[in-house]
Amino acid sequence: MRGFKEPGFNDRVAAANSAKARALEMLKNKPKPSEAELAERAERQRAKEAAQAEKRAAAEAAREAEKDAKEEAEREAAEASAAAAEAARAAAEAARPKLPTAEEMKAARDARYAARKARKR
Repeated sequence: MRGFKEPGFNDRVAAANSAKARALEMLKNKPKPSEAELAERAERQRAKEAAQAEKRAAAEAAREAEKDAKEEAEREAAEASAAAAEAARAAAEAARPKLPTAEEMKAARDARYAARKARKR
């Protein structure tokens, strides 16, 4: 019994060429599609592209709606934050003791002076 002989380079090249020739022969013998079949394929492709375009448009609309909702929520949060800050400022203003102005201090001093003068008379 003889051992297995590995194919050499020329054997592999010949096998590849014969495989290519068989594949080309099969392609040549393949029947061409009819006009109706080509039209049907084109129609299916157009329908597929239209469905994809519709899906992309719906996804874009959803993204826009989500973006608008997010912006609205951020705007409302900013307004609430500003209102809370204003309320805190007003509360701090109300809690702080009110210092008299220079005119009020002068008026009080003048009133005390007039009262002292009135007691002496």
